[in-house]
Amino acid sequence: MTIEWRYSTHPDLGVLSLAGFLGADAVGRFDGAVGWVLARGTGPVVLDLTALRGWSAGGQLAVAEAARRLAAEGRGLELAAIPADGSLVPVGDHPELPVHPTLEAALAAHRGGGEEQREWRSDAWPGEAVGARGAGGVRD
Repeated sequence: MTIEWRYSTHPDLGVLSLAGFLGADAVGRFDGAVGWVLARGTGPVVLDLTALRGWSAGGQLAVAEAARRLAAEGRGLELAAIPADGSLVPVGDHPELPVHPTLEAALAAHRGGGEEQREWRSDAWPGEAVGARGAGGVRD
């Protein structure tokens, strides 16, 4: 099982949403999504885990590594709606990860996050038929 992802930009903020299970087989895809975020956004990134069914210790370490990659580019990572068990593997040399109970709380912490400006997603993002958008799931 892998993940699907969706990235949307807001004024001075990005939201990367994940669906599925973030396990060892999904880490490469997650790393690719983080690369997409680095290339197309500015400001802090909220990692929305509302639709994530769970994550392995390796998936959690991938999130910690994403925080390091973003910090190296002057961008922070915040978590919203972590999986129900509330676990997060602590890693001492990674940036602190603020955790919000919901995506709405995370957006409110950034003055509402503003209106979504652009969106990119993997082809099988839940809730929308494949092909409902242009190539690559891009919406302007």
